[in-house]
Amino acid sequence: MRRPRVKAEHRPHRFADGTVRIGGEIYGVAAEIDDPDGWAWAALSLMDGTLPTSALVSRLRTIFPEMSVQVAESVVAQLVDSGYVEDAAALPPPELAPQELERYSRNHAYFRRVDLTPRVHGWEAQLALKKARVVVLGLGGTGSHAAWALAAAGVGRLHCVDPDVVEPSNLNRQALYGEADIGRDKAEVAVRRLREFNSAVTITGARRRVETRPQLAELIAGADMLALCADEPRGHGLRVWANRECARAGIPWAGGGYSGPLVTVGVYAPGHPCYECVSAGEQARRRPGSPADLGGPGVIATSAGISGHLVAHAVITQLTGVPAIPPGRIGGLNLIAPDQLIDVRHPSREECPVCGPGRDGH
Repeated sequence: MRRPRVKAEHRPHRFADGTVRIGGEIYGVAAEIDDPDGWAWAALSLMDGTLPTSALVSRLRTIFPEMSVQVAESVVAQLVDSGYVEDAAALPPPELAPQELERYSRNHAYFRRVDLTPRVHGWEAQLALKKARVVVLGLGGTGSHAAWALAAAGVGRLHCVDPDVVEPSNLNRQALYGEADIGRDKAEVAVRRLREFNSAVTITGARRRVETRPQLAELIAGADMLALCADEPRGHGLRVWANRECARAGIPWAGGGYSGPLVTVGVYAPGHPCYECVSAGEQARRRPGSPADLGGPGVIATSAGISGHLVAHAVITQLTGVPAIPPGRIGGLNLIAPDQLIDVRHPSREECPVCGPGRDGH
């Protein structure tokens, strides 16, 4: 790093006892440094983007004559490696055009705040999105919001698939359609509308019903991730197909939906507990004979919107690694009981053909 600078969002604060907090008050991002000698505070105060690393080391040794070169270099290196520091001399990557730098400037600010991995220029997450190809299967309540969010975020290639036409009952929650679209193919309307939102990304679509596992395998061929937002075939089957075919393809996938006020998203990836293991673990917790609630027609714009945005967020985290949320879990919330957050995790089963020992994805 040529000219270290503390990220603006992470300005440090020093307490009376000498402890230094860096990262603000954001849960999961802030850190505290035990700094009895004031070395970290002095180094952070000097990191304003005007001094190269060698000059920082020299200035530290001027402030603290007893500090050796090795200790000063170590202090600077540890702070740089913490992820709260960026390179003030870095230039945006040439792969992003000036209009993209402006369009995604708020994305950049978000990723800079939450990303604690040292980066070359800070646009790595946006580049990862630009290079990605995502299949969105299902363009209803969840999928329409997810597709819009992914297009707005700058995912480079989106392929949108749905077998249905727009109906009047869709309009209370499905964000890509209007009254003039009733009777038209959802995929066709969605592609046109998404292109209007972001002409810099490649949007394709197909009116297609996925009825077999081989059809799903064909659909995700060459994709970097699947956003599963369809609810047909009903029940467990479609998600099992996604679980196994994405494992065979070596790509992550996210699936979300709603059941009344309960909104959830699951995210899975190779090397982590799979959908079938997480589902089996959760089923084992229920009383024997308890029926599974697979949802119903009860949904409003907010529950569908939250569902779709949770799916889009899961896709973004897996494509960029920012934030580094491990897959193999189901998360969500209950809109009529805000204190009831959902966080379901279960380990891989030994006998699982997808994520257990000796797995082959069949």
